[in-house]
Amino acid sequence: MAAETLTVDLGTETGPFHGGASGTLYGLYGDGVPSRAVVEGMYVRTVATKAQDGIQHPGADALEILPSFVAAGGRDVYLYMPDILRGFPYEWPGATGEERLAGFTQSIRRQVRQVLTMGALKSHVVYVPFNEPEGNMFGEGEWSYDGISWHTDPGHYFAAWRDTYRLIKGLDPDARIAGPNTCILYPEVKGFLAFAKEHDVLPDVITWHELSSPAEVRTNVAKYRAWESELGIGPLPVNVNEYAHNYHLSVPGQMIQWISAIEESKIDADMAYWNIAGNLNDSAVEANKANGQWWLFNAYGQMTGNTVAVTAPQPNVQYTLQGVATLDREKRQARVLFGGSSGCADIVVKQVDLLGATVRARLQEIPWTGQLGASAQPLILRDEQLPVADGRVTLPLTGLDEMSAYQLILSPGGDGPVRPQPSAGWRRTYEAEDAAYTGGGYSKNGPEGSPADVDKFATSGGYHVGGLRTGSDGVLAFDVEVPRDGTYEVRVHANAHNLAEPVREHGPTNVFLRVDGEDPRELLLPLGYKPAVWGHTDAEVELTAGRHLITLAAQDPDLGATRGDAVVDRLELVLRDTERVARYDAGYAALAGGARVSGPAAVLPPGGSATFWVHAADDGEATLALHGDGEGLLAVNGEEIGRIGAEDLPVFLAGGVNKVTVAASEDLLVEQVTVGPARGLLPTTTYPAQEGVLTGTAKATAFSYATGGKAVDGIGRGPANALTLTVTADRPGRHALTIRYSNGEQPPSTHYNPDPVCRHADITVNGDGTRRVLFPTTFHFNNFWRLSVPVTLQQGANTVTFTADELPDFDGTGTNAHGQRSAHAPVLDSVTVTPLA
Repeated sequence: MAAETLTVDLGTETGPFHGGASGTLYGLYGDGVPSRAVVEGMYVRTVATKAQDGIQHPGADALEILPSFVAAGGRDVYLYMPDILRGFPYEWPGATGEERLAGFTQSIRRQVRQVLTMGALKSHVVYVPFNEPEGNMFGEGEWSYDGISWHTDPGHYFAAWRDTYRLIKGLDPDARIAGPNTCILYPEVKGFLAFAKEHDVLPDVITWHELSSPAEVRTNVAKYRAWESELGIGPLPVNVNEYAHNYHLSVPGQMIQWISAIEESKIDADMAYWNIAGNLNDSAVEANKANGQWWLFNAYGQMTGNTVAVTAPQPNVQYTLQGVATLDREKRQARVLFGGSSGCADIVVKQVDLLGATVRARLQEIPWTGQLGASAQPLILRDEQLPVADGRVTLPLTGLDEMSAYQLILSPGGDGPVRPQPSAGWRRTYEAEDAAYTGGGYSKNGPEGSPADVDKFATSGGYHVGGLRTGSDGVLAFDVEVPRDGTYEVRVHANAHNLAEPVREHGPTNVFLRVDGEDPRELLLPLGYKPAVWGHTDAEVELTAGRHLITLAAQDPDLGATRGDAVVDRLELVLRDTERVARYDAGYAALAGGARVSGPAAVLPPGGSATFWVHAADDGEATLALHGDGEGLLAVNGEEIGRIGAEDLPVFLAGGVNKVTVAASEDLLVEQVTVGPARGLLPTTTYPAQEGVLTGTAKATAFSYATGGKAVDGIGRGPANALTLTVTADRPGRHALTIRYSNGEQPPSTHYNPDPVCRHADITVNGDGTRRVLFPTTFHFNNFWRLSVPVTLQQGANTVTFTADELPDFDGTGTNAHGQRSAHAPVLDSVTVTPLA
């Protein structure tokens, strides 16, 4: 097949980089879920979420997420006022339309008064009085105002909009109000705008949903702008506050197509909420880990300067190669994000002589790792000097994966020191549907999501395999071949639906891995919130060059039998880097305070800083070093660590995403920050929860996957029901408490969203102050994850107490009647104590 061509013209600038595609609908549950580092590193610009104390879904209360979101660099919280109600269509009480609207008006009055208590933070709130009015309050259904769609007769809707708008502005004159928030940009929206202009009630932000295609984004934004010109209004800010489908979300090669359309249109947009709250619309894993989609938005958010013209092989056609690009003349750096097709492509960058006669080109791949599969930082495919000919460079690419996105960074060649970066190692993917299966119970399932069925989830190859379940004798066998002797990582991409009957009973589904019939080991396959959402379980194996047989079995003569029910999507085999040191070049970092790029390095004046988004596979010690000229001040996840130079420094990193910042107190040249494995220099002790002091209803309970077979349940519903541990620190100062926990609480939902609850624990150290910590769902009480919390310990013995109670509503008096605010802490298995540095 002939290579397609994607052309980037650095000489044709199209306006300042906007960054608006990183918005999220219900993507934040509360402070800590997801973590501050995950939110900040994804450069989330806008959040659409429910009214405070709303009963539409658990968590995501607007005024609870507001302070931490703004602190993480967020701009606006769009407050969905009707999400105070249950059900969809919204179930607003009242026997008549007039009664229903009157009751809702009182709710709006109360919501605005709550916002007014937030001080300066209220300027970040945007009110959304009605959501999809055509299918809800002013549609034709059971819960509509009068059973007549506003498309037919808009009188009641227009009057309600006018009166609600004036009510909000009367209570909060500085309020920003968004609408009409329709599910698409209907032609009738033009009439809404004309009415709003006539009555001086125009929205401050225009909103609608694009559950369609990236092409429709461009088309409808242009259509709306034409209406503005015709009506003599605006231009007003636009927020498309729901976009993309299940098939697209989590898949970098799909999402770059949406991002390119949204960025080209210079609007804000929020990813749609189809699944669970608090994971940034299938971007975040657990509380602090990232999948491939997160790393795509991390790359997108670090674009600076102006966007430039990008000509795709098939402009504005979904499921084809698309891209977005920027040029930062001050940095002398260009960035291109592209993806969406497999096979070959030529990336042509014109007028690149703006950067010099030669350029350094770094090409990275951001692969798809599943909705619930954690991912390391993007893979470096190429890092080379290229000559500029006729003002352009061309990168011929082969082996592109349509599910991956790619980042190309161009900077002046021969400028500044270069420490070579290792390229991505050998990788192969083997589809489960192509593997051999013996035994009973086999099923080939699918097809799953596709361009023709976007409501289903993306699945590698479109199919997956079942059969590994309770009572099965099935064996799934992958015939693999590797290029050389070495340590390989086996990644089993799989799913065990947490509500399937065998899984509901036991939790994670266990299967048994062997290589060439030897070295048996048990793997726990990842749980998921729905069928066919994918995570991965990893294991390391030693392989010699040549062919091998890797088997996943439901029975093993040495280890036992499977309990549960799982499906397998694919097996991925990756040759491990023997050095195991990750290198982050400062010239590609996020720079501030006057720091400037010098090729792949950065020059930091006093007060300047470079921020690196660093991946760690697990919570614990890592080895950091700064390569360059001089020493800097190191901060990790907002914690000041101290001075760092070329000597290795042991530092605690949280599993997943870490914000590592190097600041200069005097002129500093930073080439790289390197992150290597632990050397055992940070004293670490683990304390089983069952060995603590248990009071009230807290008790040690059997859980088969807990350490030692027991964990502590029953903490909460008041401070009398508590766990207290005595932990020892060999030095005073900041430490990490790494808490191994489980949380499977999930009340009934009213629609397609599973509604798991984040439990919380109130943690007190030595009786001084209490810190409230949210724990995301682990999808089952027998499925244990880790969450690290920084605390201050004194030298010697310290008491750490865990309690919980149901949190009241905003006014401090009422409580949630639908089980959406748990009174209990999570099940606690153990606490590990490690100094931060």
